Amino acid sequence: MKIQIARFSPHQNAKVFAVLMAIGSLVFVVPMFVAFQFMPSGVDAHGNPVNPPSAAFALLFPFIYLVMGYVMVVVGCWMYNVMVRFLGGFEYETRDQ
Repeated sequence: MKIQIARFSPHQNAKVFAVLMAIGSLVFVVPMFVAFQFMPSGVDAHGNPVNPPSAAFALLFPFIYLVMGYVMVVVGCWMYNVMVRFLGGFEYETRDQ
């Protein structure tokens, strides 16, 4: 039996994807945060100490991934829901066992 997906729920799909992206980004953020803690401060061309960006900046990345993941999935679902009227939806086949 062939089945087509007629509509994606933008809000629900975006919530799930955004949380997965935020959690997944922790795999990169935690080691980066630790590395930033041990990074020495640099100097400019005149030998004056320059403070590196704060390691706390890395902690913003999960939030940025959450927001951007949500927005992009909402846009993607909206585009799918508009195009499905003209092109048809994703199609897959199922079998009864």
